[in-house]
Amino acid sequence: MTSLEDINDLRGWLALADKLGEVRTLSGAHWDKEIGAASEVNYKRPSPPALLFDDIVDYRPGQRVLTASMAASRRLGMTLRLGTDLDDRALVEALRTKPGEWVANAPDYPVREVPTGPVRENVLRDGDVDLLDFPVPQWHEADGGRYIGTGCAVFTTDPETGVVNAGAYRMQVQNEGRAASINIEAGKHGAAHVREWFAREGRAPVTASLGHDPLLLVVAGTEVPGGVSELEYAGAVLGRPVDVIRGEVTGLPIPATSELAVEGWLRPERREQEGPFGEWTGYYSGGIEPVLTLDVERVYHRNDPILLGAPPGKPPHDYSYMRSVMKSAMIQDALVRTGLPGVAGVWAHEAGGGRQLLAVAIRQQYAGHARQAGYLASQLPAAAYMNKFVVVVDEDVDPRSLNDVVWAMCTRTDPADDIETMRRTWGSRVDPLKERDMPPFNTRAVIDACRPWTRLGQFPAVAEASRELLDRVTRRWPDVLGGAW
Repeated sequence: MTSLEDINDLRGWLALADKLGEVRTLSGAHWDKEIGAASEVNYKRPSPPALLFDDIVDYRPGQRVLTASMAASRRLGMTLRLGTDLDDRALVEALRTKPGEWVANAPDYPVREVPTGPVRENVLRDGDVDLLDFPVPQWHEADGGRYIGTGCAVFTTDPETGVVNAGAYRMQVQNEGRAASINIEAGKHGAAHVREWFAREGRAPVTASLGHDPLLLVVAGTEVPGGVSELEYAGAVLGRPVDVIRGEVTGLPIPATSELAVEGWLRPERREQEGPFGEWTGYYSGGIEPVLTLDVERVYHRNDPILLGAPPGKPPHDYSYMRSVMKSAMIQDALVRTGLPGVAGVWAHEAGGGRQLLAVAIRQQYAGHARQAGYLASQLPAAAYMNKFVVVVDEDVDPRSLNDVVWAMCTRTDPADDIETMRRTWGSRVDPLKERDMPPFNTRAVIDACRPWTRLGQFPAVAEASRELLDRVTRRWPDVLGGAW
């Protein structure tokens, strides 16, 4: 029997997900756009299943690609080891306080170095390296090439402290499979590590895992606080250390149960033209530019490795649901830790890629409370990157419901008085509004969609049935009313 405790790698994860009826296999797709297009169709379905592509054109059976690994609540709850039967609401409740606990407990789970592991079943060195031996998709029709790194975890290290960072930075295959460009945003921890290594030694060591327990994609793709290793954070989620081997070339860690991993050095002068790429904003943004490129010196892989794909695009995309859930929990945790009273809920909406549109629900306790909540949320480290709108609502509004949030804006916001803007904040080069050759600033709005503090006692009552009455009629006629609301 496969259970949460049995998951040690992507294959164990797949076995449990398949047992739960959460996986569909698609055979015969072409690596050139068809895998990406089929995945895109799947993302738009309610609670999309995980898609496992096999018998890929030009590749032998058994060389597979997985997408939509965490595009639904049941699999995300499973990945976070919170349970195997969680719906959206139960998942959000189960995550309350968890991110803060995982950060606090991370130092208790240093990685466990092991002499070998499944990832070393095959080791390709130097001239034998060809990344196109694996079924790397061209995900979108207008992409500039084939991207092996979408669901990846790229490992860098602080040269002074030795703390290891993992980031989900996109990786495009270059030089006919002998290299891969790594597109790291300037404000990310990995970029800081690379700059520090360049200043010290003129090169920076890198390893990257390209197929693994999707938990590593979660921790690589969300903002774990600086100074905390994502591998240790993952250990705190698992309740046990992550097993790693050391790379032959750089000595950096590689998850021992990874399906496929690469290793080498970045050098400041070594760059290749990269992009365009369909990004999480829903646009081909960022253009084509020279990007730091890894000449791959080692490839480690299991027999018939499974590539973990997580292509972005117009939401909903592969990881937009996961990011929404994780960012919401992390931002709510961080907001509570500031000491702000009355935090009733936070949701980072999928329509904004889990970053650009935040809704914060509060129980108003004093004049200025709503604006304080909005300003704090807009600049928290967990929320600041690429944030554009923070909408603060009363506790009677469900922050997860875009309909309810917009209703509150339409009925409780005076555009002349209740919308404030912040300029020259932390943006991104993938922002479609960014002008070429200009710094990646952005502007964000804090929208007070709470009932006016001066009219709390006199504001019109909402015309809807009480929760108790709704519960009662739903229980009386479950076949007609759906059994829950």
